[in-house]
Amino acid sequence: MEFNREDEYLMLSGIQHFQFCKRQWALIHIEQQWEENVRTIEGQFLHRKADKPFIREKRGDTLIVRGMPIKSNDLKVTGICDVVKFVRDSYGVEVSGEEGKYSVYPVEYKRGKPKLDDSDVLQLTTQAICLEEMLLCDIKKGYMYYNETRHRLEVPITKENKEKVQKIVSEMYTLYNRRHTPKVETGPFCKNCSLHNVCLPDLMNKRSVKSFIEGRIKE
Repeated sequence: MEFNREDEYLMLSGIQHFQFCKRQWALIHIEQQWEENVRTIEGQFLHRKADKPFIREKRGDTLIVRGMPIKSNDLKVTGICDVVKFVRDSYGVEVSGEEGKYSVYPVEYKRGKPKLDDSDVLQLTTQAICLEEMLLCDIKKGYMYYNETRHRLEVPITKENKEKVQKIVSEMYTLYNRRHTPKVETGPFCKNCSLHNVCLPDLMNKRSVKSFIEGRIKE
């Protein structure tokens, strides 16, 4: 299946879902299932201020753009940047409606604290890839802001992570084209999943994997 129209592109936010659990990603992005919990509600609250499309705020030599729609025709993904920070820089790129040139930095807001895996970093890297393609610029770094720690973390945009993103998106499209939802692989991460009642309704009632499978066989 070819995805040539922007409205057919996969959601950039799916990168994080896919890294957390491929089955979760498929349930959301292929089967269109979603179940809110405290984490998703808190996440939506945190994004309210950031997701105000095309709201521009000037602070000296810095321009802040909130809720900026982005896309990559190469990756065929689309999404929204919480915040894009433009800092005046003679070696940067021109910005529509602004004088001078600017360096570009994506800023992603997250609830909680930095994760042990690289899902947040890869999502930010994907945003950088989109911005580079759209603005014809080179982005060396971006920033993550975590609500729990109230700390802004500088994140380098590396070639290695860009290659990881390309592989992940390719795998996402492979599953999407097949309309394939991966089988259940339980783990400690399941208890923090917003879809655990959809994915494993019986296991969440403290039944073992064995009893769950045996029950399905009997049915």
